Formats: sequence, C-alpha cells, structure tokens
Amino acid sequence: MKITKDTVVTITFRATDAQGKLLEDGKEPRAYLHGGYNNTLPGIEKALEGQEKGFAATLVLPPEDAFGVRDESLVTSIAKKDFPPGVKVGGQLQGVDDQGREQVFTVMKIKGDTVLLDGNHPLAGEVLHFAVKVVDVQPASAEEVAHGHAHGAHGHHH
Repeated sequence: MKITKDTVVTITFRATDAQGKLLEDGKEPRAYLHGGYNNTLPGIEKALEGQEKGFAATLVLPPEDAFGVRDESLVTSIAKKDFPPGVKVGGQLQGVDDQGREQVFTVMKIKGDTVLLDGNHPLAGEVLHFAVKVVDVQPASAEEVAHGHAHGAHGHHH
C-alpha cells in the first residue's frame, strides 16, 4: 500500500542536529496520520508521500520543513512578579502571544525583576537530519480521520 492522504504510517527515525547531536534514537516506532494533519514534520511527510512499507531514506530538513524558522516576535519578557512560582530556567509555561493565540513559552533567563521567555520551538531555525524507515502503512479508520491522528499501539491513546 502506498502512503497517501488518510493512511496511518508507522515509522522509525533517528534524528540529529546539524552538528550530529542525537535528538531521537529511533528505537521506538511511531505512527502518524498522513495527509496534512500536522502529525509529523512537513519535510518527512513530503518525503514519504507515495512510498511503501520498507522505504528508507536519509533526509536533511531545512527549518522550513522541520520546526520552522525562528520568529523573534515570539521572544518576550514579563515582570518576575507576574511569573508563576516554581518554574525555572528551561521550564515551559503556556501563555498568550501578542496576537491572542495560545503559545508555549520556554523560560530562557531570569534576571533581576525580569523573566525572558521564548515562544519558538527549541529546534526552530535548525537544520535537522533524519534516517527514516517505513515500518507499516495501513488505511486510516473513519475515527482516526475524524480525530485527526493515528490510534493504536504506536499512535495516540484516549
């Protein structure tokens, strides 16, 4: 079966950054619903379109096909008095960006009365390398399509 819209694709992948630092070891298979549901990176989805079980490839994804380019408008600061207690540098909290959208922010620095937050994904702006192998391809169930993600052993559990 070919990978097309509304197929559940199970893959393994090993991911590294441009310097070769291991980000994901690829030992655990992962399933995703293919076809524009934002369940995997755009570059992986493009590379797997039309492929079949057993397909393997090494991919180099620019930021646009991975976690996006950095958006400096997502870097902000708040007064420490407005900051929830117990969150430390490297921690994450949910907030609202300048356009009123929900956003996850990473605490980058706490300096004096100011907390610096970054709403970019930690890998935004990075070129990433993936060794991907397709383990299985199956038609998605109506429920998976309705929910917008894969269910089952390597997918989402309710």
